[in-house]
Amino acid sequence: MCRIRCFEERVAQLKRSLQVHGLIHLSIGGEGVAAGVCSQLRDDDAVYSGHRAHGHAIAKGAPLGPLMAELMGRADGLCRGLGGSMHIVDAAHGFLGATGVVGGNIPLALGNAVAARLRGTDQITVVFFGDGAVQAGHFHESVNLAALWELPVILVCENNGFAEFTPRSAHTPIERVSDAVAPYGFERATVDGGDAAAVWAAFGEFLAIAREGRGPMLLECLTHRRRGHYEGDAEQYRDPLADEEWTRSDPVARLRERMLAEGWIEAAGIAAVQAAASADVDESVEFARASPFPEPELTAELVYAG
Repeated sequence: MCRIRCFEERVAQLKRSLQVHGLIHLSIGGEGVAAGVCSQLRDDDAVYSGHRAHGHAIAKGAPLGPLMAELMGRADGLCRGLGGSMHIVDAAHGFLGATGVVGGNIPLALGNAVAARLRGTDQITVVFFGDGAVQAGHFHESVNLAALWELPVILVCENNGFAEFTPRSAHTPIERVSDAVAPYGFERATVDGGDAAAVWAAFGEFLAIAREGRGPMLLECLTHRRRGHYEGDAEQYRDPLADEEWTRSDPVARLRERMLAEGWIEAAGIAAVQAAASADVDESVEFARASPFPEPELTAELVYAG
């Protein structure tokens, strides 16, 4: 969680100085979900993410240097500098892609779950999406097929209360995403996404079920994005008082306080973790800056004709 927070705070700085390119969507405030879910997965388990993907990729094991190089458009990036923030892929660690298409990753995740079943493995598939994706037609088509075929897939909804700039109450009468899949017979749960331990426990139960080849399941994590929808968002649609309340639910601060209170770690240990995260991010920036920009010919090389 500290590495994700430190990485994304640095990305915000680099975006302001025009060293990171394209639209940038940060997950600051939602690190507890990424850490609670992805840190329990194996490299051969598949994760699909959306446009707010940095935290998921880092928690799944993506190396910070190539990830930062990708955001800075450099040739040593995870996708050779051509994907950018919303199109991250790290197949070596099972991070099979982010997409800017809202909910467009859910059908892809189902395909991966079908493939695992046909191979007869215990690999599972996890797909992250926001609450806004639930109103898309392909969401309902996907959950219908997932239920019909009983696929070993875990859908993780990061419900931050906004579909871009629109509050949930303005686009659906269904308050909880977990209720939206009730007619399909999903195993489902809603947890406090700011409580990393609660996310860990709930996802761990679902993971054990999925390892047995059963599913599907949906875990709804009630969370909050501490930044706007994108970097540069004026955020005029947000209630400052509500934001102050959510600040007190910050997942990094909450876990740090619990660890200290329950004796899991001492203050010096916390400081060491934070220092290590900062050093890792510093190294990632140095790695990215040392990497060249991709050659123009690469764009033609990566175009395929059927």
